[in-house]
Amino acid sequence: MTLPESNGNGGPVRLDGPWTHRDVAANGARFHIAEMGDGPLVLLLHGFPQFWWTWRHQLPALAEAGFRAVAMDLRGVGGSDRTPRGYDPANLALDITGVIRSLGEPDAALVGHDMGGYLAWTAAVMRPKLVRRLVVSSMPHPRRWRSAMLSDFAQSRAGSHIWGFQRPWLPERQLVADDAALVG
Repeated sequence: MTLPESNGNGGPVRLDGPWTHRDVAANGARFHIAEMGDGPLVLLLHGFPQFWWTWRHQLPALAEAGFRAVAMDLRGVGGSDRTPRGYDPANLALDITGVIRSLGEPDAALVGHDMGGYLAWTAAVMRPKLVRRLVVSSMPHPRRWRSAMLSDFAQSRAGSHIWGFQRPWLPERQLVADDAALVG
């Protein structure tokens, strides 16, 4: 997989555009964000194996509509910290609510896609006062997803990569093998 060349602003994930980049501290880690606009916070959460760039078209549209649009890189992705542990759903959800607090906002509308949607559901359950609105794409409610993964063979097979991530060390080795060809 070939990443874009660094633009001199801190690495390949800080791609130029109408947004600004910065890092915020939350839940014991550092998170890269791209943001633009003023108004109520809309926090955008990417799926796997994506990063904040997923939301490059939505950032300007939301800012123009009167929102403070922020796309974050989740833990271990893009420009955010790659910690040795802390990748369980509860901790990742606390990363998200911690970023809301670090941005000085009382709450946020969470918009999540794929795994970001799963974490948005989790954050809304764990810290409901911090989640003003919830928009989830390409991810069912976690209880429905779990039920389908355990009872529907076709769904379990389609989500086999999720089961694969539960094995120690193997997912990391697969993702970096052959110059990250699987990710590409």
